[in-house]
Amino acid sequence: MSTDTAQRPVLVVDFGAQYAQLIARRVREAGVFSELVPHSITAEEVAAKNPVAIILSGGPSSVYAEGAPEFDTSIFGLKIPTLGICYGFQVMARALGGTVAKTGHREYGATDATLTGNGGVLLEGTPTEQNVWMSHGDSVAEAPEGFEVLATTDATPVAAFGNADACFYGVQWHPEVKHSDHGQTIIENFLHKAAGLPADWTSGNVIEEQIAKIREQVGSARVISALSGGVDSAVSTALVHRAIGDQLTAVFVDHGLLRKGEREQVENDYVASTGVRLITVDAEETFLGHLAGVTDPETKRKIIGREFIRAFEKVQRELVDEAKAEGEPIKFLVQGTLYPDVVESGGGSGTANIKSHHNVGGLPDDLDFGLIEPLRTLFKDEVRQIGRELGIPEAIVGRQPFPGPGLGIRIIGEVTKDRLEILREADAIVREELTAAGLDQEIWQCPVVLLADVRSVGVQGDGRTYGHPVVLRPVSSEDAMTADWTRVPYETLAKISNRITNEVAEINRVTLDVTSKPPATIEWE
Repeated sequence: MSTDTAQRPVLVVDFGAQYAQLIARRVREAGVFSELVPHSITAEEVAAKNPVAIILSGGPSSVYAEGAPEFDTSIFGLKIPTLGICYGFQVMARALGGTVAKTGHREYGATDATLTGNGGVLLEGTPTEQNVWMSHGDSVAEAPEGFEVLATTDATPVAAFGNADACFYGVQWHPEVKHSDHGQTIIENFLHKAAGLPADWTSGNVIEEQIAKIREQVGSARVISALSGGVDSAVSTALVHRAIGDQLTAVFVDHGLLRKGEREQVENDYVASTGVRLITVDAEETFLGHLAGVTDPETKRKIIGREFIRAFEKVQRELVDEAKAEGEPIKFLVQGTLYPDVVESGGGSGTANIKSHHNVGGLPDDLDFGLIEPLRTLFKDEVRQIGRELGIPEAIVGRQPFPGPGLGIRIIGEVTKDRLEILREADAIVREELTAAGLDQEIWQCPVVLLADVRSVGVQGDGRTYGHPVVLRPVSSEDAMTADWTRVPYETLAKISNRITNEVAEINRVTLDVTSKPPATIEWE
């Protein structure tokens, strides 16, 4: 088997599932590279990708309903090891001659499943009685010919099946979610025992593969990198620097939307640890000028994305004489785009545009650079691991995610210099107190949101105040695709609230956002 895992992925076919990206993550956790593809993919397109296995995701539809996501069933004829999950399980059953029916019995949430016999290779090593996570109204009533029923539930006679000769398997439940007690074991059984795939995909593979690709793409050209100081841009810059050395110049755009102390950290800590050449652009007046009067979040993101590119183009022009002297043009721009950025920005066929990330949907049409995005297929935790292997300081690689548009999308309303100063001070207090409480590893991210166009009555010093509320949004997540609000101790919340209202005169109310993702996104805008 080829060790070039990016060329031979496990394809996760997305039928509109809430958890499709989570399946892709679980496959990678098993040491195998995965790629998410739309359900509209054809057998010819699948064959061209030469996958080592296929996993069919769940979805919200009934397989026999009008308008249900279709699937090129000739893909089964390619004889690629395949696992169907929930809707994908029913698609497989129906396409191969089984029966799917609306039984009148729904199963949602925790459900007891019982293995039949030893459960086959798919359920090997899992208990006869186990808790699984269901979400379905239809069921496989009869397995296709040649398939063995591997598990049942009280309401579902065929809850799992398998055909060892064809290496086709399926489960009605969702093994990718943590609520299914032995879900990861099932996924690993399919990959390693049924399909015979080695667990050989690691961050080390990614580094080697990306260095080779970057060198091939760039040749002898010069490159500039968009360095924000966040984890994603820091790792992508370090990775490209490892590949091409002094051909790279990192550009840090101070757009005035940064958190307190951010510029100093980039200019000192990062440069000292990597040795990369850095140019800092002071662009606060430009960005705030274009954001004046703007309140719509999508418009904000697009303005910020556009002005980032304009700033890089300005650097490109300023460096052109130097490049000509060395005989090499500046042709490429490095971005720290991640897989969740692409998914949320509507990347891929049939994917909803949740919001336009400034580095994806927010890019201008007249972009004058070729893009280098070495992290585009990766999740955040994978990026952190690569950063550690590249020697980036833990203070940078382990920091909480911070969006490229910065505090500009944490102000609900117009972005002004005064409002930025208010939010910057409140944000610094929150970060200080969460660190002091030892919560940095527990909390994925804690946006502080200023409700700039909202005023609330308060009383301070026996007098009436009419100040701004702020919202604390502490969340826990593995990859930013799903998240839950973090239960911060009351004592810590009280200390944060007291400090903000005492130290930031314009704020007189602190509130807590206790919404998961979905239905909410992590950032408010």
